[in-house]
Amino acid sequence: MTPFASHPSADGLWTRLRAIDGTDTALVVEAGVIRWTGKRASLPARFASMRVHDGGGALVTPGLVDCHTHLVYGGQRANEFAMRLAGASYEEVAKAGGGIVSSVRATREASEDQLFESASSRLRNLLAEGVCAIEIKSGYGLALEHERKQLRVARRLGEAHGVTVRTTFLGAHALPPEYAGRSSDYIDLVCTQMLPALAAEGLVDAVDVFCERIAFSLEETERVFQAAQALGLPVKLHAEQLSDMGGAALAARYGALSCDHIEHLSAAGIAAMREAGTVAVLLPGAYYTLRDTQLPPIAALRKAGVPMAVSTDHNPGTSPALSLLLMVNMACTLFRLTVPEAIDAVTTHAARALGLQATHGAIAAGMPANFVLWNLQEAAELAYWFGQRPVRTVVRQGRIAEGLGA
Repeated sequence: MTPFASHPSADGLWTRLRAIDGTDTALVVEAGVIRWTGKRASLPARFASMRVHDGGGALVTPGLVDCHTHLVYGGQRANEFAMRLAGASYEEVAKAGGGIVSSVRATREASEDQLFESASSRLRNLLAEGVCAIEIKSGYGLALEHERKQLRVARRLGEAHGVTVRTTFLGAHALPPEYAGRSSDYIDLVCTQMLPALAAEGLVDAVDVFCERIAFSLEETERVFQAAQALGLPVKLHAEQLSDMGGAALAARYGALSCDHIEHLSAAGIAAMREAGTVAVLLPGAYYTLRDTQLPPIAALRKAGVPMAVSTDHNPGTSPALSLLLMVNMACTLFRLTVPEAIDAVTTHAARALGLQATHGAIAAGMPANFVLWNLQEAAELAYWFGQRPVRTVVRQGRIAEGLGA
């Protein structure tokens, strides 16, 4: 893999581009930052002598943002997928050593280098589709040393691949085996030892909790939020995936960046999210894999003006998805998002769900150069096709990415 720092600079005049609205457009990059963008016919004369990057009429969009992933873990769980298809119940899978416990075991057994190599392979698939920023959660270590290991790998991935990585501490993902029947004690450990230590090491950008009847209660979730707030860290929430726990309203009270899954989101939760400016993150990969039938309340979110993002939710158990473009298609076909909504969902709103709206999710003067040229005729094709990679050129962090997932 070519070191990202040695990739060619994107500085210069990018011309013969087609904006999403069909406009013949151009943009100027200097020192890795977009200095000007607009109609090609309106290009200021002072930029006319710059080195030219000919876009060949390609469609241009902001770099994609994958705002909810569990990318770093040991092992895989294809055997559970096969067991479920053969009729095994959740309990039978668990008794056979499956479920999140198997991922925890494999993650704890893996070295940092092993986790880095396996996650790098997965990340390259996402980068090849134009991803320029990604969130990576912990939550498969469930002990300080192993949560640290996951988050360290996430940081390494960003440095090695030249992609913006936001790390999220998800220590409250599940109850580790050694704390069986003692969830309150484990939350104490998360709040008083794990989170402060990892935050002090600069490994945490945000804090998440799985708030659900099979995971952690509202009271336990709020304790984690209070610990995050005391450290000045923003919060997110796995909310209302399996039932209406009222987690979204709680998260909104703490100014959450996002509430994710939200198939069972209530009207009260929507109102609270609207008031707080919290993003609703839709995860069609998990919905599809679990063969769920409860749709997120898309029409109500749309009516309330709550911004909607879409992500892969890449994880080994319920969404082994490595294509954000496929999730765009699923968001349209399964959840009935419109094409403009779906494109905003993996650019503008996804960036907001990570607190990255100042640097990602848009093409505007003053923003870092993170954009994608596509071999497509119109924006609808981003949602229409699945199974191909229409990327022509990816510019990440002001450099031109080279090769598959570079």
